[in-house]
Amino acid sequence: MKYWRETIAVTKRILIELLRRKRSLIFWSIFPISVLILSGFILAERGKLSINVAFEYTAPSTLAGAALFFSCLGGSVATVVAEREQKTLKRLFISPLSGTSYFLGIFLAHSCIGIGQTLLVYTIAGFWGATFKGSVFLGFTIILMCIVAYVGLGFILGTQLARRIEDVNALVAAFGVPLLILGGAFLPSSLFPKTLTNIAKFNPIYHMNEALVAVSAKGDELDKIASHFWFLVVFAVMMVLGGWLSYRRMLIVERKL
Repeated sequence: MKYWRETIAVTKRILIELLRRKRSLIFWSIFPISVLILSGFILAERGKLSINVAFEYTAPSTLAGAALFFSCLGGSVATVVAEREQKTLKRLFISPLSGTSYFLGIFLAHSCIGIGQTLLVYTIAGFWGATFKGSVFLGFTIILMCIVAYVGLGFILGTQLARRIEDVNALVAAFGVPLLILGGAFLPSSLFPKTLTNIAKFNPIYHMNEALVAVSAKGDELDKIASHFWFLVVFAVMMVLGGWLSYRRMLIVERKL
């Protein structure tokens, strides 16, 4: 119960701070909506699809490949770096708050943001007649793995590579934009030449996108997306472990400073 109370307290503090600033939440809302609408209408026109079918395909790609990337990965990097700059970690060492609760609290806060973006994207897509055709439970599991993987990777990047807030945008852009394009977030992977398709199979965003599109737009079950699903399981577990180890290493370094 101690860990649970502390985790909820950290989560509430981060979410309340984001609500007070408002700008990040507004931008994290505007970005997926604009990408969704632009991609939906472009796909409908160029692919000769009806509006509802076009949005059924663009909603999962927008969510897994764009919205969650910037909020859960970019947001967790920014949170970790800001907490270091504001000396929050220093105060952690002289408080009864455990490092585990702090780590889980940041995880939970960005998971809440990711779930909020999921509801936002599918609500907007539903306005144009899009429906979720597959298993809601399977789809939610994939979305949750995307969130976990992004936040874990955010901890790794935020603790190992970013030192100041100014580093966050450059870091996310350098790593993120090429991976997003190669993952099919902005262009359908069916348009890729064979060489790029083979390279994309090593990109976790590609597997997130393919798995969620298959379940959401095509109604596929687990057996048809098994390769993508298990790749995500392994990747998410690796990112959580990597994020936790990076976080613990950061605490050791901060104690010495």
